[in-house]
Amino acid sequence: MTSNIQTPALTPETPAVAVPTFAEIGLHPSLLQAVIDTGYTTPTPIQAQALPSIMAGNDVMGAAQTGTGKTAAFTLPILHRLIPLANTSASPARHPVRALILTPTRELADQVYESVKRYSRHTPLRSTVVFGGVDIGPQKEALRNGCEVLIATPGRLLDHVEQKNVNLSQVGILVLDEADRMLDMGFLPDLDRIIRLLPAQRQALLFSATFSNEIRKLGRTYLNAPVEIEVANRNATADTVTQIAYQMSSDAKRAAVVHLVKSRGLKQVIVFSNTKIGCGRLARQLELDGVRAESIHGDKSQADRMKALEAFKSGELEVLVATDVAARGLDVAGVPCVINYDLPHTAEDYVHRIGRTGRAGAKGEAIALFTPTEEKFLLDIEKLIKTTVPRGVLQIPGELLARVAPRETRTSAPGERPPRSAAGSRGGERSGERSDRGADRSADRATRPSRYSAPQKPIDEFFTKPYEPSPAALAAAGQASVAPAKPVLGVKRPVGLLLGGDFKKS
Repeated sequence: MTSNIQTPALTPETPAVAVPTFAEIGLHPSLLQAVIDTGYTTPTPIQAQALPSIMAGNDVMGAAQTGTGKTAAFTLPILHRLIPLANTSASPARHPVRALILTPTRELADQVYESVKRYSRHTPLRSTVVFGGVDIGPQKEALRNGCEVLIATPGRLLDHVEQKNVNLSQVGILVLDEADRMLDMGFLPDLDRIIRLLPAQRQALLFSATFSNEIRKLGRTYLNAPVEIEVANRNATADTVTQIAYQMSSDAKRAAVVHLVKSRGLKQVIVFSNTKIGCGRLARQLELDGVRAESIHGDKSQADRMKALEAFKSGELEVLVATDVAARGLDVAGVPCVINYDLPHTAEDYVHRIGRTGRAGAKGEAIALFTPTEEKFLLDIEKLIKTTVPRGVLQIPGELLARVAPRETRTSAPGERPPRSAAGSRGGERSGERSDRGADRSADRATRPSRYSAPQKPIDEFFTKPYEPSPAALAAAGQASVAPAKPVLGVKRPVGLLLGGDFKKS
């Protein structure tokens, strides 16, 4: 039952108090045992403040730095509230959907599902995850077997609703995880449709790494007198992550990634690209440069995405090149470094990207590569996080630059004066010589095929030469000119008449 009393917001300015243990919070013994099995002893700040409020039945809006345990902050209290309703019956009717957790991406849905399974292992509660990109058949079977906790992406959930595979009439707890990303991805119409299917009396929770005015408006629309819990400055980055930015030309970025990975011996590095095409191209180029890399983006099938993630988690890959589809929900222990190959155009995405490292109190490094034209995005990021990202100079070996970014003229390094064109070169050349060289270069560029043009097929000269008769053809023509003409016989043949015509006998 939802509380109608507005509870004061809990912010970073709230006076510090002793952090209670999971046992002191009053967590169910079965859940407490699962927490101990995972090795956790003390709740994180977001968990310590969110658990008691959610267990009391309040609606909650929670914001915390990514990697600080937001998933457990709502998973544990939900399971705690559902345990009294759990049963061991084999009947699907005894296992209706009582908690619905919505996530924007497939990877995040799968991560939340793994957390629910981990913490509910000592209870008879059932859980299922549904998302797009995979066969709907096994999901349909799992839903028909019944589950108390359903984790889903909005689009695939509506597919199941339309096929009548799931009934949401008994949902008592709704969770919107990474709600800001849902808005960015255009899920608001789907959210409206889903929420209209839920009972009016329910508990609603909203969790995100960032709070914006749109998210606060969304929370007040779907939540009833929510408790606001903000355990860090809004849009702040984790203190465990060291940030640095290097300015360079776009051609030098790939060489920079190779140099950073190889020179530092980095393993399990996530490199973020803004586009799907650029993501796939960069992964292929890194493979050619001797770096074990794979890409993950929205155009890849879910099977390929999961295969790449498993290879990355197992250490088979040195680099995972990803779009922002992996910025939310990708939880890999021990990621030492995140590289922004392209700076995000939305500053909030930077917070989520670098949150893939420095998780659970570990140290991490966030490296940004930017061109002079991209510096405006870096300034927007600094304005959002209220912190200046230190600038550095990255010395890239010349042979690596020449190998990974071949050019007819070497690309200038950051801070180096670019080579002048012929028309703008200094003394030692007269104007006539400069114009001649410019004309030669223009002609060379006109005849040189573009590297973006389609490859030219070889042309057989046989089809371009004028026709020349062969000696055999000439000899045959000479014989035909002297050969006697064949006699024409003047014999008149009888012709049969059709349709009853007269036939004259000779």
